[in-house]
Amino acid sequence: MSQTRMPALFLGHGSPMNVLEENVYTDTWRELGKTLPRPKAIIAVSAHWYTRGTAVTAMEKPRTIHDFGGFPQALFDTHYPAPGSPELAREVAEALAPVDVHPDQEWGFDHGSWGVLIKMYPDADIPVVQLSVDGTKPPAYHFELGRKLAALREQGMMIVASGNVVHNLRMVRWQGDPEPYSWAASFNNYVRDNLSWEGPAEQHPLVNFMQHEGAELSNPTPEHYLPLLYVLGARQPGEAVSIPVDGLVMASLSMLSVQVG
Repeated sequence: MSQTRMPALFLGHGSPMNVLEENVYTDTWRELGKTLPRPKAIIAVSAHWYTRGTAVTAMEKPRTIHDFGGFPQALFDTHYPAPGSPELAREVAEALAPVDVHPDQEWGFDHGSWGVLIKMYPDADIPVVQLSVDGTKPPAYHFELGRKLAALREQGMMIVASGNVVHNLRMVRWQGDPEPYSWAASFNNYVRDNLSWEGPAEQHPLVNFMQHEGAELSNPTPEHYLPLLYVLGARQPGEAVSIPVDGLVMASLSMLSVQVG
């Protein structure tokens, strides 16, 4: 990795309770924040801002969004007051041209973004903009947007995407530490095995992830998977890919994290 190029990360964020808890996953996120080069700014891509069209937060002071229910009050009392950056929002929009990127003044940081950033950078002193995931577009589109964002990595911007490559809440097992479903483990391994694949985007096994027999159960809807494609798209030829942490919790939720660079 060159001196100025920032890594790109996909973090399996799991339950919002990870904000309050300390475990192997949150420990890994914290360690990444301590050991990686410090970014000038962060471009967050979260499964939880799933839109029609593409938008980027463009306000000076984004709000902390508590987009969940039924959790302890302490979680709702937690805020992540990182500054926004209208200037970076403009740079992101320019990088993604000719895609029409809407400068958003309403959203803020949802728990997919602030839930991991609060562990990585608890001082909330790095500017963050969040990019939405256009739910009307095919996987190759998201991979291509990642390619366009790659240039910003050379300028000190870190991409931090979050979701879960296996995300089936209808089939979670809440009690104890259950064995993962075979289809969940199989799909998670398929993702791991193809992270370093190089070739045309249209042939990429992880762009064409629905071809895997476990994909439909692993991703009944694609929004938690698609943020990974921004990180893989932003990878430069031959660039190292590593797995900071992995695991399947509640039988059908992958906590796999991926680091490019």
